[in-house]
Amino acid sequence: MKTRSTFTLAAAALVMPMALAACGSSSSDSGSSAASPMATSSSSAPMTSESSSPMSSMGSSSMGSSSAANAMAPFGAGCAKVPASGKGSFSGMTSDPVATAASNNPLLSTLVTAVKKAGLVDTLNNAKALTVFAPTNDAFAKIPAADLNKLLADKAALTKVLTGHVIGEKLDPMAVVGDHKSLAGSMVKVTGAAPDLKVDGTASVVCGNVQTANATVYIVDTVLPGSMG
Repeated sequence: MKTRSTFTLAAAALVMPMALAACGSSSSDSGSSAASPMATSSSSAPMTSESSSPMSSMGSSSMGSSSAANAMAPFGAGCAKVPASGKGSFSGMTSDPVATAASNNPLLSTLVTAVKKAGLVDTLNNAKALTVFAPTNDAFAKIPAADLNKLLADKAALTKVLTGHVIGEKLDPMAVVGDHKSLAGSMVKVTGAAPDLKVDGTASVVCGNVQTANATVYIVDTVLPGSMG
């Protein structure tokens, strides 16, 4: 009996340290395993954020530059008739005030004649900032010849018609849409969106956002009816 008891105690003493060691190892493995995903998540998150940020910034900058370039460009089918070089070209007109610039554009020779007869050359050239709806030669040709000649001979009436095509500030293609008071006191209504802009419901912009030294010009295919009284 005594021998058997001694053997049992010895076996128990041997088993207990082994069990404790196994528990410690299991606990350590569990802790290591639990920490691993967190470490992986922690290390990967900043890489995603850092790599995406510069790309987003570059994309935004590129889009902004493209929009700015488009906003500055003349638009419309009639722009093809503007000279490609010289004083009457888009780049040439930016150097001159609006009346002088118009005199170099073959599309606007009738308008230039009318401006001279009305004595408005200096008025237009000396203004700081204008928006001009400039009727083409074909636009004036829509007016019966007898009526046009009568208008050209009446300085007061001609001045009213011409200043009815002028706004006292520079308006870009977005800002020009809406209702504006002309220098003649009449209202000018622009609808649509570039490149399809309508003025007073009847005149179409055939070449818009043309820049001169002191004005933004929208060349139109019809003399504005509101300016005619």
